[in-house]
Amino acid sequence: MRQLESLATSRDKSNKNKIFSNFFSTENEEKLQKIDVGSKPNKLSTDLRFCHIISPMSENEGNRTLFRGPEQANIQSASPLAVRMRPRKLSEFFGQKHFLGSDKLLTRMLEADRLSSVIFYGPPGVGKTSLAAVIANHTKAKFHYLSAPAANVNDIRQVIGQARDRLAAQRTRTVLFIDEIHRFNRAQQDVLLDDVEAGILILIGATTENPFFSVNSPLISRSTVFHFEPLSREDILQLLKAAISDSERGLGKFDIEAEDKALEFLAVMSDGDARKALTALEVGVLSQMARTPDAKRTNGGRSGAGARIKFNLDVAKESIQQKTIDYDGTGDTHYDLASALQKSMRGSDPDATVYWLARMLAGGEDLRFIARRIAVCAAEDVGNADPMATVLAAAAVEISEFVGLPEAQLALAQAALYVACAPKSNAAASAIWRAMADVKEQTTQRVPKHLKDSHYPATKKAGFGVDYKYPHDYEEGFVPQDYLPAAAKKKYYVPTDRGREKNMKCYLQKLQSLIEKGIPVEDGAARKDR
Repeated sequence: MRQLESLATSRDKSNKNKIFSNFFSTENEEKLQKIDVGSKPNKLSTDLRFCHIISPMSENEGNRTLFRGPEQANIQSASPLAVRMRPRKLSEFFGQKHFLGSDKLLTRMLEADRLSSVIFYGPPGVGKTSLAAVIANHTKAKFHYLSAPAANVNDIRQVIGQARDRLAAQRTRTVLFIDEIHRFNRAQQDVLLDDVEAGILILIGATTENPFFSVNSPLISRSTVFHFEPLSREDILQLLKAAISDSERGLGKFDIEAEDKALEFLAVMSDGDARKALTALEVGVLSQMARTPDAKRTNGGRSGAGARIKFNLDVAKESIQQKTIDYDGTGDTHYDLASALQKSMRGSDPDATVYWLARMLAGGEDLRFIARRIAVCAAEDVGNADPMATVLAAAAVEISEFVGLPEAQLALAQAALYVACAPKSNAAASAIWRAMADVKEQTTQRVPKHLKDSHYPATKKAGFGVDYKYPHDYEEGFVPQDYLPAAAKKKYYVPTDRGREKNMKCYLQKLQSLIEKGIPVEDGAARKDR
């Protein structure tokens, strides 16, 4: 028995020391699990006193140790339903039909066992890690797993070294799955480049961040990016029903009566996240078991009579509490929703406008950012067709910062809806865009002499402002004169016929007709000091 204790201690101290593989036959392993360390030595334990710790076992035998069987059983028993229900083969995988359906790219790659380096990109709970596990079971290549937050460069180099030796000696390829690969810095990602390109290593990277921003461009160019979408309501429902009926890994050992409305509620509230749906189901069932003392496994694993567990809509609502909004304040969601909000206002759709505004508010977006988007849209897309839109947007900026949530949503909604329902014109925005382009790309124009500042005596001696004509000294408050050099004559502002801008267009047409008729008569003495 002391020998057994020493073996267990040596296992904890170093993974390099292994027990000779002959002792891990199925028969002996079952016997070893039954050994009571505090009891008298039996025949098996007596025989073990004479075994020796020798060289490490082969890769095929993995990290099996003396107590691996019961330890693994204990770990698996504590696994949540979402982990236990992870698919083991492609037929058990739900969702992502756009690249995993019949005759789709990734399906063909797996069927031919010709996997190349890939990046799995998508929100949490949509199957990235699960699909990697399916690939691990399917492929003939050696599979390694690394979690980016816990791994370092030495871990990567160790896997690469093993992959190179394995390929040279056995012609066996190696698959390295890196979870949360965006957590690797640039230097860590660069370690993978040469071996991924040479085919020594097949990389599978999983990330919730946009890989085109979070993963090195050279690594992206060596990989195929697969975008995972949130699971559909139908996919979630199928997964929930499979978990209820599966007696091996799921909840099938219990007599569960699940209402369709309850499962549909979970499918909607989980928002395409399978992990969230399965966790809510497990919480609901286990909490009902605690209230039903008779709900024990009898009659071949089924609950006894009168011990049925009812999973109804009320239980489902308690299990998931409230819907969690998937929102990343610095990632794609942030920019996608801001784009949707502004395009909906520009497109004069008040319903879409208020929905995307609600999505941003529920996700915890910064109020100032939302207010700025509304103000920008008011100036750019409404402009002079309804100048009041800009005034209202400016007020919303101030009010939202002054009162905060939840009342700030009222001012933001009012301003956003006003912008959405106002007549549209981007004439002012187009004018400044064209003028800015000319300033940056064309010859810089000098201010004409008669428009220069002339408020101090020396300027008058230089002739600055001498020939300037003061418009208010003329009838109609207008007088033709050059405000741009002849070389820069160009029409930037072209008002539309929409909203109040139509009045501006009519007025400019009137001034043009005055110019065509001749110079207006001066009302009074010219103000030469202007």
